[in-house]
Order: sequence, then C-alpha cells, then structure tokens
Amino acid sequence: MATGTAERRVLPSISTAPSASGQRARSRGVTWGWRGFLAAVYLVLFGPLVILFIFSINDSNVLAFPLRGITFHWYTDAFHDGLLHEALMNSVVVAAIVAPVCLVLGTLTAFGVTRFRFRGRSAVSGLVGAPLILPWLIIGIAALMFYVRFNVDLSLRTVIATQIVCTFPLVTAIVGAQLFRFQRVQEEAAIDLGCSRVQVLRHIILPHIAPALAASAIFAFTWSFNNYEISAFTIGFQQTFPVWVYSSVRNPDHTAIVNSISTVISVVQVLLIWLALVFLRSRSGDDAARGVLAGGEAVAAASRT
Repeated sequence: MATGTAERRVLPSISTAPSASGQRARSRGVTWGWRGFLAAVYLVLFGPLVILFIFSINDSNVLAFPLRGITFHWYTDAFHDGLLHEALMNSVVVAAIVAPVCLVLGTLTAFGVTRFRFRGRSAVSGLVGAPLILPWLIIGIAALMFYVRFNVDLSLRTVIATQIVCTFPLVTAIVGAQLFRFQRVQEEAAIDLGCSRVQVLRHIILPHIAPALAASAIFAFTWSFNNYEISAFTIGFQQTFPVWVYSSVRNPDHTAIVNSISTVISVVQVLLIWLALVFLRSRSGDDAARGVLAGGEAVAAASRT
C-alpha cells in the first residue's frame, strides 16, 4: 500500500513536468523575440542614417528614388563652403565651452544635492531639473525676451550662457545617479585608514564617477552642438551648424550638401557615443569597485608611511 501511494504521488508530478523539448522551444522563442526587438530598435535608430547616406551620394538634389547616379562630389562641395565652415566652427566653439563648464557645474550640483541635507533641498533639485522638462523652444523664446529686456546684444556669448543653463542639469542627473549608487563605506574606510579628504576625492570618488563624467561630457557636447531652438533665438546674425542646416534645406540646391555634411557629423557623433559606452562598460562592475577600494587602501597605507 505504501508503495502504491508513493507511486500515485510521484506520477502527477512526472506528468506535469515540462519536457526538455518544450523548454528549448520556449527558449528559442524568447531569443528570437529579443533579436526581433533589437532589430526593430536598430532599424529605427540607424535606418534614417542609412537613408541619409544614400541620398548624400545621389547625383541629384531630388530626394526620391530611383537614384540618378552615385557621386561623392557633394562632399567636396560641402568642404569648400565658407558659410558651412563658419557655422561648424561656431558650433564647435560653443560646444567646447559649454561641455566643460557644464561638467564642473553639474558635478558640483550633484555633490551638493546627494551629499548634503539642507532646507529646501527638494525645491533646489526640482529647480535644477526643470530645464530637462521644459521644451527648448520655450526656453529659447524666454531667453530672447530676457536679453532684449536688458539690452544684451545677441551673439555666441548669449548662446553659450543659455545652453549652459539648459545643459548642466543633464550632467547633474547623470553624475547624481552614479553618486547615489556609490557605497559610502569605501569612503569611510579610506578616511579611517588615514586618507585626507583630497585623497578620498582623488582616489576613491573620482574613479567611481569617471564613467558618468565621461558620458556627461560627451552628451553635453552633442546636446550643445546639435541644439537649434536655443541657438536660433539667441545667436543674432551669426550661425551655428543647426541654424545653417535649417536655412539651407529651404534651398533645393543645397539639399545634397546638407545630406553629405550631416552624414559625416552623424557618423562622428555615433562613434563618440559608442566610445563612451565602451568606456562605461570597461569601468563598471564589481571588479572596478574592488579596484577602487584597493586603490584607496593603498593610498591610505602610503599616507601613513
């Protein structure tokens, strides 16, 4: 009787157990589902770039199929355009100033918001994050009204000042998120071992937030370089690259030139973002955390000697 009961208890569990072939089928279905999803994402992200490149080598200004022929002379025309050179230089100058300034301001703000407790902290955090929510068009119009009200001449300086206000909250968000994940026990251990505050900042905190700083710098540069709304309202009679593109696409003779230079710039920016992702992956993980902790202990031991 006991044996029969045990068999009756075991048989249902055996009958309801999933088969190995069913598990493999579900695993293949999940794998192909993820592959299809990633293929759709890549198509949405990089499909427009492929189309842009195809029309940039089309021997016609008309954006339509079939192609008239394949040529690269539009790239030559783009690199010999004086107005384009000036616009590109202005965008590079603006982004080269905005990115480091925002990196410093955003990092200091992230430290203040995440490390200190003070009255009105939530209000300050909301005020800092407001430019990330407001449309750039509204910010550009508001900045233009502000400069006109106080008789400030529009130039690259007004573009830089307005873009700094709108871009440093992005750095604050990225660096602040990294600081929230930082384990303060590493910092406290280094201080207990004899490290000074400067040594803790240099050898413990900065290596931990280095990936966030690199990503913030690249994103701040690309945001500033690609910004049209703020530049269009606050630049005056000069041009940045997005403003030049907007004014050029209305001329059919410049359409192919816009396609060619936009292809080059898009490829460069995608490579920069890809390098940032590679750097982030190389510096993330438990191994990096253990390396930072070991470095802090080594610095503490060196300071004691």
